[in-house]
Amino acid sequence: MIGGDRCPTRRRPQYITAHDMPRRSHDLHGAAPDDSRTALLLIDVINDLDFPGGDRLLAHALPMAHRIRALKQRCRDAGIPAVYVNDNFGRWQSNFHRQIEHCLEEGVRGREIAALLRPGEDDYFVLKPKHSGFYGTTLEILLESLGAQTLLLTGMAGNICVLFTANDAYMRDYRLLVPSDCVASETEEDNGHALRQMQRFLKADITPSDELDLERLPA
Repeated sequence: MIGGDRCPTRRRPQYITAHDMPRRSHDLHGAAPDDSRTALLLIDVINDLDFPGGDRLLAHALPMAHRIRALKQRCRDAGIPAVYVNDNFGRWQSNFHRQIEHCLEEGVRGREIAALLRPGEDDYFVLKPKHSGFYGTTLEILLESLGAQTLLLTGMAGNICVLFTANDAYMRDYRLLVPSDCVASETEEDNGHALRQMQRFLKADITPSDELDLERLPA
């Protein structure tokens, strides 16, 4: 006993719920001026494709790049911002602009795709060290700042980085649209399997890009 014959009053533990937590600021000090409930993600499209299987991926990725380019323009017209989510390819001392310059050099396998999808000055970008666009990056903070709730996922490879990013986005309660003609893998079989997995288990809408009604998406 403490203090003679009286015990101190035992306080019940206080539990903090999500509603009690302070909301994170949506203000990135002017770094993210857009406000849109939908965001277009371009995954690993700035890519030199300098790896085994790069030729096979290029065959599927080049037609994909033309469709992404058209979709990006439609998104721009609809007020939907574009976010480049790109691998750093282990170049920890590099940056995205240097990577773009490298991929636009003569003789680079992915040059034509990089030229088609070269970012504009008002686009956003996030460099990722691993497969998922959310792992070890600022993507979640950026999307929260934009107010995004729906994500349009495009890029390559459909069965690796697009799939991993979609999985992490689904666990964060984003609504997913993965246009089937705007993702590419080394084989059509791998791509088709990944799309079916995202549709079945991640509730993704895989409607082709030319059939998407962007005006009906929350922007």
